Amino acid sequence: MAAGDVTTVEACTDLHYVDTGMYDTAGYGAVYVLDTPRPAVIDTGIGTHHDRVLDALAELDVEPELILPTHVHLDHAGGAGFLAEAFPDAEVRVHEVGLPHLVDPERLVAGTEAAVGEQWAYYVEPEPVPEDQIAPLTDGDELDLGDRTLTVHHAPGHAPHQVVFHDDRDDAVFTADAVGIYVPAVDAVRQTSPPSQFDLDQALADVDTVAELEPETLCFPHFGPREATDAVLSGYKRTLVEWVEAVRRARSEEPDDDAVIERFADAVDADLVEVWGAEKARAEERLNTRGVLGYLDATADDGEDAGDANGE
Repeated sequence: MAAGDVTTVEACTDLHYVDTGMYDTAGYGAVYVLDTPRPAVIDTGIGTHHDRVLDALAELDVEPELILPTHVHLDHAGGAGFLAEAFPDAEVRVHEVGLPHLVDPERLVAGTEAAVGEQWAYYVEPEPVPEDQIAPLTDGDELDLGDRTLTVHHAPGHAPHQVVFHDDRDDAVFTADAVGIYVPAVDAVRQTSPPSQFDLDQALADVDTVAELEPETLCFPHFGPREATDAVLSGYKRTLVEWVEAVRRARSEEPDDDAVIERFADAVDADLVEVWGAEKARAEERLNTRGVLGYLDATADDGEDAGDANGE
């Protein structure tokens, strides 16, 4: 699969995804297109290559009526303003917590730049979404696409503005980052725990939310769909707990947090370097480590035992 390629999801009905070429990594950015009576786009990429999404929509002869970022992190919502401009009759729907950040993305951009550091070179400034073209989502909302319903489930462990969508026709769940990043090349789900609002307890609960839907397909926004299995979902919970515990332990052994961050960046898996390249793989480890360190600080401030990884 190459950047710009459109792939049909065989396990689902009238569902396709386009590889946006995010971070110059094949498959990393998957934007989903539902060619339904009321067409929808789920996630939008970082905006840098929004033209690839527009080209995919043209290839599929789809004009979306709904633009649905799963959350407002810019690797998912950075293209929302560009798509809204291209389709002025479409409505952008996003969780109510994140909505103001798409109307006025200044703080979102500043936070992203601080979080991703040198990786910002892959991004572009997002276009604001007009206030009259965006509306909030809350837990339990239902979006009628004509031949199916997408039900909104709040999943705030990765970010307070994150939702997942359940497609009742095909029993597919558009996972956002609630169940990690599935990397086909290594057949493993990797943790995603970015600063500044990662919450382990809630992240574990989010996996349970997805599991309780009993999906047949998990539509990952990074590297595309795969069959849903108990092993994938329970395995991700185990990955999260072990990851937080590893960072907690490293913090007790290193002189400061910078040393903790570099410890994990230096130890990044060779398999991930092969998939993402050394620069992206190390940046991902730094980002995830900072998120856990922030979580440990927050739980300590709340009077909780930051060493109890199972109590996230």
